[in-house]
Amino acid sequence: MRPTAATGSSHAEIVGDDAHGGQGAGAEHGSGTELEQRYANPGLPAHVYRRSDVDPKAAKRREREVAALFGLSTLGTLLFLVAYFAVKPSGAEGAEMLQRVGLSTKLLGLGLGIALFAIGAGAIHWAKTLMPDDEVVVDRKPMRSSDEDRAEAVAAMKEGAAGAGLGRRKLIRNSLLGALAPLGLLAILPLRDLGPLPGAALTGTAWKPGRRLVTDPTGRPIKPEDIPIGGVVHVLPEDIEEYEHPINEREKATTLVIRLAPDDIKDQKQRDWSVDGIVAYSKVCTHVGCPVGLYEQQTHHLLCPCHQSTFDVTRDCAVIFGPAARSLPQLPLAVDDEGYLVAREDFHEPVGPSYWERG
Repeated sequence: MRPTAATGSSHAEIVGDDAHGGQGAGAEHGSGTELEQRYANPGLPAHVYRRSDVDPKAAKRREREVAALFGLSTLGTLLFLVAYFAVKPSGAEGAEMLQRVGLSTKLLGLGLGIALFAIGAGAIHWAKTLMPDDEVVVDRKPMRSSDEDRAEAVAAMKEGAAGAGLGRRKLIRNSLLGALAPLGLLAILPLRDLGPLPGAALTGTAWKPGRRLVTDPTGRPIKPEDIPIGGVVHVLPEDIEEYEHPINEREKATTLVIRLAPDDIKDQKQRDWSVDGIVAYSKVCTHVGCPVGLYEQQTHHLLCPCHQSTFDVTRDCAVIFGPAARSLPQLPLAVDDEGYLVAREDFHEPVGPSYWERG
């Protein structure tokens, strides 16, 4: 009884193992099928044609819409140009000038915005409604293609260009060219507002022959006897405020008048351009344009407080220390019929830092 039961038990265990093994194999096989089904290549979805792909009238409408957007871009450019030349703040003062500045800014911004937005919107609308949108799969190879494949690629590119319709859709092509042609003016014209080209604005100042020297800031004309030996006076040209840009002219024309003992002047040109030992030099440092205003009476040295450039007044303000590369320009002086100090002429060289065109 016991062996038989044991045998039966063993047989049952074997059958059970076989049964479990069979279930395991079947599950593994089923799992592989499920993965294949889950990650199988779905392929490309069926292409859905657009209305403009199948309806010539719809394609023509889209073409007109794109051309209208390009035309709107051209109108935006024209609005920018008209606003730039017609609405000018110059000639007005106070509240009226502020109104003109506000109107000019708004019109310039509106014109520029329309020009750029419309040309961008037109290009996007053209691409989405008229250019071919078929999805193409290309197998890339990590080597140079054969001549036959390269020829086929060139042919495909030409076919794509033809599909874009540049040659066939002349209305879009011409309106696009019409919108792009004047677009560069939007960037070029505002360059005029950067200021005058280097020329008289850099080489000349407000000093003119016969213009009196007046104290800064009181505006009082001075005579030679008003300046003692060792005295220093900051001066400007008389009526400097009458200039169109008085602040800029003040900066360029600001001058130092110093009285030396006649025997202290060592340069002949410096002596010829002085009056009784009174010399006048530009206050603008030739290094980076800081105001030179520290005068040492005992050494006759002028110091620039920014970078310590030092000029010797007795030797035509020659540089004796610091990074400045040029002497301070001298202003020729004279005395008018009433005994006041006047400029004989303007500085003979540009004031301030050097620049390429200085010559």
